[in-house]
Amino acid sequence: MKPIALSFVAAVALAVAATGVGQALATPSHAPAPKTLRIAMHDPGCHWFAVSGKFAKTASVAGPIRVANFDEAALKVTGHGRVQRIPVGKSILVTRGTYVITMVGQAPDDNHLKLTVR
Repeated sequence: MKPIALSFVAAVALAVAATGVGQALATPSHAPAPKTLRIAMHDPGCHWFAVSGKFAKTASVAGPIRVANFDEAALKVTGHGRVQRIPVGKSILVTRGTYVITMVGQAPDDNHLKLTVR
């Protein structure tokens, strides 16, 4: 009985391979993961974009992009007529548009970051 079952399984596998169904299932259909833009704590100014080992107040990137908060407090992201918060250690995905990023409860002399997603 076992040889008959094994030959049936082999026949089905050959039929699937011959039709190309197995190859269609093996191709990935998802888009690559978006890049991440880090916001880090750095004095003076409290928070900055950390880009290629340098710190900047403005950034212009191709999107969509994931914005990650590595600052000392939650961040407020304003853009597209809405406000989102990013807790410390978390991230959000932003799409095309212009955003202003400030720290929740920030001092008046802290940086106001500007992000443009193309």
